[in-house]
Amino acid sequence: MKPNFSQNIIAIVWDFDKTLIPYYMQKPLFENYQVEESQFWSEVNKLPEFYHQQGIQMSPDTAYLNHILTYVKQERFKGLSNSKLRELGASLDFFPGVEEIFTQLNSMVHDDEAYQKFDIKLEHYIVSTGLTEVIRGSKINSMVKGIWGCEFIEDSGQLDSIAYLIDNTTKTRALFEINKGVNVHPEDISVNQSMEEEHRRVPFHNMVYVADGPSDIPAFSVVRKNQGRGFAVYNKDNLKSFKQAKQLLEDKRVDMFGEADYSSGTITNLWLREQVQSIADKIVADKKSKLREARESVPLHLN
Repeated sequence: MKPNFSQNIIAIVWDFDKTLIPYYMQKPLFENYQVEESQFWSEVNKLPEFYHQQGIQMSPDTAYLNHILTYVKQERFKGLSNSKLRELGASLDFFPGVEEIFTQLNSMVHDDEAYQKFDIKLEHYIVSTGLTEVIRGSKINSMVKGIWGCEFIEDSGQLDSIAYLIDNTTKTRALFEINKGVNVHPEDISVNQSMEEEHRRVPFHNMVYVADGPSDIPAFSVVRKNQGRGFAVYNKDNLKSFKQAKQLLEDKRVDMFGEADYSSGTITNLWLREQVQSIADKIVADKKSKLREARESVPLHLN
C-alpha cells in the first residue's frame, strides 16, 4: 500500500495518570482487594535491584506488571481478569473539566463549517504506562480513537502473562504509529517502514502532547522536534507537581504549562482550544493554497 492520506487529522495525545486523573489508575485495584498501595509500590521499587544482583536487568514498568501477576498467583488479587480491570476503571475520578474539554475541542472542529469544508477531524489518543483495560472501563473511553497501554493475557479466567508493554521510551513508538497511521491500517503499514512526511496520516505539526512529568520528556521531545506542541499539567494540591511542570517549560521541553483543570476559562482549557484552532486554520490555509496553485496551473484559451 502506498499511503495517500490527506493530512486533515488533528491529534491530541494524552498521558493518563496524574494528567487526566489525580492519582495512579491502580488505586481502585488496591482498594477492591484491600491491598496497601504504598506496600505494593515499595515492593515493586525493590525488584529491579533484587534481579540486578542475579545478573538480570528489569525495567520498573516490567516490574510492576510482573508484581501484579505475582499477587494474582498468591491470590492476593484472586480472580483478577481483564473484565475486572475494566470494571474497576469505571470508578476512576478525573480532574475537573476533562469531559468538558474533550467535548469542546471536538465541537470546535466538527461544528465549524470552514473546517468541515476540508473534512478536518480531531482525534484523541491515550498513551500510558498504565493498564489499557482500566482505561477502557473509564468514562472517557468512548471519546478516544485509540489507547496504548499495558495489557495481559488470561488463563483460566484470570491474568496470567504480559501481552503488551508501554514504558516511557516506547511511548515514542506509539506516537510514530499515530503519525504514520499504523493504528488505522495495521495490515498495510509498519511503524519501521520508510515513509515521506507528506504521506503520513497525522503529521507531527498537527499533534499536541499533554502530560504531567519528566518521565514524558522522550515523548515531548519527539513531538516538539517535529514541530508539534507540548503542554505540561500540574496538580494544584502538589507543590512538587507544579515545580516539575514549571521546570519542563524552563528547559524548553514544552510550549506551555498549566493546572490540571480543563474547565472553561482556565489557562489549560484556553491554551488547548487555541492550539486546535491554530492547527485547523493552518490546514485550511494550506488546502486553499494548493487549490489556488492547481487552478493557476490550468492553461487558458488564447483569443
